[in-house]
Amino acid sequence: MSAVPRFEKPAGRFRRMLDRLSSSQEDLESEELREDAETAGCTRIGDCRDRQIVTVTGTLRTVTLRPRAGVPALEAELFDGSAAVDVVWLGRRSIVGIEPGRRLIASGRISMSRGRRVLFNPKYELRPLGRE
Repeated sequence: MSAVPRFEKPAGRFRRMLDRLSSSQEDLESEELREDAETAGCTRIGDCRDRQIVTVTGTLRTVTLRPRAGVPALEAELFDGSAAVDVVWLGRRSIVGIEPGRRLIASGRISMSRGRRVLFNPKYELRPLGRE
């Protein structure tokens, strides 16, 4: 029996094709998002720590208007295939282009709120919608 677990062995072309065919759509999308974050030179959300200044990229899963202490706040969940971060713009009811399914790059300081990663009022850049 081999001492190297299967997931650590180099995968051949047939093995990779078989893995892609047997993977769920969600797994394939997560892998694509992780690769996109790596090629963009961004930090994986799963690797972000509290109070760290980061640049992350991913796809917006949800966008909601949720007041915080009586002030409007636009909240979005950004997912990069490894984990999710809540992106919050305080004092905003809407932002053109911020919608579910949109890809973006966000920069700022990560904080932890109720056990979740949060970016408040980040700098952001909207990514193209299609493959360009």
